[in-house]
Amino acid sequence: MTGPEQETRAVEPAAILDLTQPFTENELYTLRAAVTAHAHAGGVSSAAVDILLIVIGELASNAVRHGGGSGTLRFWHADGLLHCQIRDEGPGIADPELAGREPVPPTATGGRGLWIVRQLCQEVSVESDAAGTIVTATLAP
Repeated sequence: MTGPEQETRAVEPAAILDLTQPFTENELYTLRAAVTAHAHAGGVSSAAVDILLIVIGELASNAVRHGGGSGTLRFWHADGLLHCQIRDEGPGIADPELAGREPVPPTATGGRGLWIVRQLCQEVSVESDAAGTIVTATLAP
């Protein structure tokens, strides 16, 4: 051999898709761009990325609007599924178990975000108390 032996390894999707990023209202575009880049690099289909961006957009917007103006995203791949979690430090949701379970009336000016997320994801959990809210959404890649 004339040179050092190099081992080439494929990067596991789980390693590429592990992203934690704080955000504010002014950083929502940057957040969506980071998620898009990580998801495409991890081999997530374009259709799944589109759904993922809707989910993250709705959850991040809720964190900004109702959760104190900022939040933190965690996005990862495990067990063959995509997981995204948004955390905020707002006043919490009165009844997290029921939040977004029923559609709001067509005349309502808001309240659709979490319902939309529940329609697009396989699983959604909402934990909320006076210290803030954590919403974790799971969907297929």
